[in-house]
Amino acid sequence: MKRIIIAFCALLLATGLCAQKFPDLALTPQMGWNTWNKFAGNINEQLIKETADRMVELGLVDAGYIYLNLDDCWHGERDANGFITENKEKFPLGMKALGDYIHSKGLKFGIYSDAGRQTCACFPGSAGHEYQDALMYAKWGVDYLKYDWCFTDNTNPVGAYTLMRDALYAAGRPVLFSMCEWGTSSPWRWAKDVAHSWRSTGDIGVGFSKDIDNGTWKSLSVLSILDRQDTLRKYAGPGHWNDPDMLEVGNGMSVNEDRAHFTMWCMLAAPLILGNDLTSITKETLAIITNKDMIAVDQDSLGVQGLKLKAENGVEYWFKPLKNGDWAFVILNRNERQVNLKVDWKDFVFTDPLSSRSTEFDKAIYSYVNLWDKGVKGKTKSPMSVIVPGHDVAAYRLSL
Repeated sequence: MKRIIIAFCALLLATGLCAQKFPDLALTPQMGWNTWNKFAGNINEQLIKETADRMVELGLVDAGYIYLNLDDCWHGERDANGFITENKEKFPLGMKALGDYIHSKGLKFGIYSDAGRQTCACFPGSAGHEYQDALMYAKWGVDYLKYDWCFTDNTNPVGAYTLMRDALYAAGRPVLFSMCEWGTSSPWRWAKDVAHSWRSTGDIGVGFSKDIDNGTWKSLSVLSILDRQDTLRKYAGPGHWNDPDMLEVGNGMSVNEDRAHFTMWCMLAAPLILGNDLTSITKETLAIITNKDMIAVDQDSLGVQGLKLKAENGVEYWFKPLKNGDWAFVILNRNERQVNLKVDWKDFVFTDPLSSRSTEFDKAIYSYVNLWDKGVKGKTKSPMSVIVPGHDVAAYRLSL
């Protein structure tokens, strides 16, 4: 009988039924908040609880930001049996109690680990302990795992990430699996059945147009990351998203740049993971990250990533097909100075090869509304004049 059971399980594994990523998660790009961009390793129990409280108070949970994720540096040592523990000084009540608090606020609990022997900050990684860690995460009530790629010399990424996927599934608690492999092995080509999202580039920094030199590596600017997404749209869709890294909105760029950053991530159907200090958030930052009309573009159930249709003189024209025949249309001004434009809709007649949707501006008349200034409305039967400030966007929703 034992041999029969083993043979049956092997058959299930071969057909993909015994181990898989959890279905029905991230049918739209995940939304939440993460500790790293603002706080790096300076995290503790009080910060996480205050952040959970603020996510509710500020209306972020109602806006869709439901994951509260701890990044690197929460770790303690492994116990005598090899199970991971939390840092007792930072988290004296333990991860189970912290997860319970997060859940009590209507949020989901996210955590971080690494496929290597150490995390990027040199804490214990999950290599060789994948099933133990998955069991511990389930015990703590974890709902989200960001899985990094430091200290992975001579490791096969497909095997390493599939192993953790299988461990999470075996532990039995549904977990959104977010790969952070930096796009090194083109995960968009193979990770659809492994993870719910995968990083497509290196780490983002607080810069709109210029990368930041950190000595041995560079933090990428918003525009550098954006330029790396244009050929990846065919790989994204419900349950499997390209991830251009977390948001830097509210961390030091101008309001114009923050608005452009947020808008373009929505056009990319990217995960919207905040990384700013919610205890000192400005009204301008809050207005950007809670713009329900822009969020609706990101969360559109059609699940199609936007495309750059045209670029000239530092100005880009992006389209994203939406449900019910709508389109999102964004003009991105990469220049430092404002531009004065006239948009002749007939110049943008095209058929999207991915969704097979056509704009048909030469035949159909759409109504449009500016998603950042709802007072600006019109119809596509005549050209539209628009002023776009430097390092900013104009964003519209077009409806028949």
